[in-house]
Amino acid sequence: MAYEVEAPKYVRLAQTIQRRIEDGTYAPGTRVPSENQLVQAFGMSRPTVVRALELLKRDGWLESRQGYGTIVRGRPAVVEEKDRRGLETLTRDESRSPGRLVDVGEEAVPARVASALGLPKNAKAVRRRFLAEEDGEAVELVSSYFPVGLVEGTDLAGGAALTAGVREHLEARKKVRFDHVTERVSARLPDVTEAELLGLPEGIPVLSVLVIACDASGQALQVSDVLLPADRHELEDTYRLN
Repeated sequence: MAYEVEAPKYVRLAQTIQRRIEDGTYAPGTRVPSENQLVQAFGMSRPTVVRALELLKRDGWLESRQGYGTIVRGRPAVVEEKDRRGLETLTRDESRSPGRLVDVGEEAVPARVASALGLPKNAKAVRRRFLAEEDGEAVELVSSYFPVGLVEGTDLAGGAALTAGVREHLEARKKVRFDHVTERVSARLPDVTEAELLGLPEGIPVLSVLVIACDASGQALQVSDVLLPADRHELEDTYRLN
């Protein structure tokens, strides 16, 4: 069983400010709202606001300028690299990627996927499952889920490999627009089918990266559960010490 803990308030506030920087609400070179304004706008305590701003400064989104306040720097280059796995699930051309499309079908989705998609418990969605390989070895199993209504009029429910990324396909067919991606990492033991597809011996866990791709309103358009064999992968993060 995988356990998820809701992010602290200051982290959620930092994520909200990040999204506003990315969508241009807080443009690079401009001042972010004052601490008092953020306290009023989000209904959070001053210590929570201060901690969120410090986190964003540490990670390179913001900087302090003496006599001018806190300035937006924009999206740090390091974040582009950290988002790579989420972007892969949106841009993968199945017809050209090493690996194979395992199955496609409509099914009741796992609880945490249903929650991310904004669907009720035991609701159904369309799942595409792709096994990625390198040098003939399975390296990740990607199960991507889509709301049934969103799939209508697309090739996502078909059994053929896509010849373009999901993002490109959906934006062209359904006139939706992907805006941001959230990733949640947890660990668990694979089920029998997952272990067989990934070639895992009994008792070897997997890292699960839940990739939630949303439009600008925060509505999830796609949720992918990326399973990585724990004996073949490691996750690394680098940050500044100020």
